[in-house]
Amino acid sequence: MNSTDVKDCIIVGGGIAGLQAAIQLGRYSVYSVAVIDRGTGRSVICRSYHNILGWPKGVSGKELRELGRAQAESYGVDFIENDIRKANRLEDYFELTGKDGTVYRAKTLLLATGLSDRFPDVPGLLETLGSTVYVCPDCDGYEIQDRKTVVLGTGDPGANMALLLSERTGDMTYVNHEGKPASAELMQRIAERGISYIEERVTEVKCKGDGVISSIELADGQSIPAERGFIAFGGNRIHSDLARQLGAELEHNQHVKTDPRSKMTNVNYLWAAGDIGVHSELTTVAMGEGATAAIWINKELRKIADPTRK
Repeated sequence: MNSTDVKDCIIVGGGIAGLQAAIQLGRYSVYSVAVIDRGTGRSVICRSYHNILGWPKGVSGKELRELGRAQAESYGVDFIENDIRKANRLEDYFELTGKDGTVYRAKTLLLATGLSDRFPDVPGLLETLGSTVYVCPDCDGYEIQDRKTVVLGTGDPGANMALLLSERTGDMTYVNHEGKPASAELMQRIAERGISYIEERVTEVKCKGDGVISSIELADGQSIPAERGFIAFGGNRIHSDLARQLGAELEHNQHVKTDPRSKMTNVNYLWAAGDIGVHSELTTVAMGEGATAAIWINKELRKIADPTRK
């Protein structure tokens, strides 16, 4: 993209929300649209979504992204690999600056930059994460039904996750990897539910192939057999830096506030969709938000093209 070009819309983030928005905008057939993506995010890690319509046997985030990109490109959407570091709102357009200094401009902007889960650098964890070790109980609580499950976490986030998931299985262990204490109330409930509690550093997550967890190895020599796992450390990073730079209103937890109907922020012509926003962090919800934002971006672009249009 030439630095003097002004796109009708730029989407920052090529995950599920960004791709769904790109497909919707591309199908209007009249707009210049670009997706700028740095190739990271939850959907890169997830090896199998099982709660998406039409994929009863599961589909990986990688495959969804590849299919989504090809679909959007078939409608003329451009894809650019870059990491946007700066954002400004000028009189008639947004100006974005990439890590390499390249400048991009657009009349409308959709931020679909998502979030990053916080988890420790434990050998074997990445091999199982998104396959048999999960982060979202709404997405994957079903997968642990009546299975030997270990929650790897710390403090209150780990305790809350273990309590929530104990509705699914009677064989639950909470390993407090970082040793931050949970509240006395939560610990009492942990005991009442019969959840095993271990406060010890995890040294390895063992895998028996194809991302299937087999055990959690601890620094004190214990080995905890496991068929499934969850992580719950809290402190996830919300990628709302660009929204903040542009003056968008944020929640106390740094998620971006948007109009529930249109997904537009308090800044004109700036939208946010997906896990960066305030919603249940499901792939299917991100899809819906991406499509919704695109529909309203279309409405606003039509008004920009014809100011007499209501």
